[in-house]
Amino acid sequence: MTALDLAALAARLPARPLTRFAPSPTGYLHLGHVANAIWVWGLARALGGRVLLRIEDHDRGRCRPEYERAMLDDLAWLGLEPDVGRPEELHAGPSPYRQSDVGAMYQAALDRLGRAGPVFGCDCSRKDLAITEGDVFNQETRYTGRCRGRGLALAPGIGVRLRLEPQLERFVDARLGPREQNPAEQCGDLLLRDRLGQWTYQFAVVVDDWRHQVDLVVRGEDLLPSTGRQIHLGRLLGRPTPPVFVHHPLIRKAGGEKLSKAAGDTGVRELRAEGVSPGAVLGQAAARTGLLPRAEPIGPPDLAKLFSAGYDLDTHR
Repeated sequence: MTALDLAALAARLPARPLTRFAPSPTGYLHLGHVANAIWVWGLARALGGRVLLRIEDHDRGRCRPEYERAMLDDLAWLGLEPDVGRPEELHAGPSPYRQSDVGAMYQAALDRLGRAGPVFGCDCSRKDLAITEGDVFNQETRYTGRCRGRGLALAPGIGVRLRLEPQLERFVDARLGPREQNPAEQCGDLLLRDRLGQWTYQFAVVVDDWRHQVDLVVRGEDLLPSTGRQIHLGRLLGRPTPPVFVHHPLIRKAGGEKLSKAAGDTGVRELRAEGVSPGAVLGQAAARTGLLPRAEPIGPPDLAKLFSAGYDLDTHR
């Protein structure tokens, strides 16, 4: 199923839903980010909703302020303006929409989980977690529970994991239809904070989407396997109803790999330097993710039209 029924999606959401664009400043924006932004802004505008801009810089080893500044500049050049977490607010200093500025909120959430009892200390290194036969589910390393019964104190240098028991999580992706996942089988006990004291993506994004009251999560299909564990974690934190999820197609390279910041794939700043217009960049990204039959310049006001009622990706490839 690849059809996206806008009316059915709207029926699952409040009258003015909030979605988010949440890049990690570990490199420069590329066409894959632009494709995600088109889905985020396009669906938000088609649904009469709002877009929140969040900087997900939980990985302090790889994130750089210069990448954040460049991302904000590229978004402004493309004409993609958020409704919440506006660039001028982010430029001004500490912000509730930048992960590195809200560590106390993550600690409070972890404390709530700790009082409920399902967390434990883990000192496993990458070497300890090396992939072995039987520990891989959909190319994902599954934590085997090595530290579950060791009773390690939650001290500096010790990671924190959430104990996951086998349990099916069922949800309906607005584009891909009904899904069920068993996070315990997929990934094992979920890492919340690593040994360096950094909050993990899986934990921070769930806390953020709840505290920001995000109703609609629009992201690439590569993150589909994370959905069940995030729904489960959100429920443990006190969020009774998860956001609605839409997982969209990725832009792929010729060999099938997704675009990568690390590889410098089709960077927006390079396209700008070559004199490509913002509309041409948007049109190229829309075409490569299946939203246009061919690349042609479009502007931000056109994005909502890509998601008109009854739009079917299969007929626009």
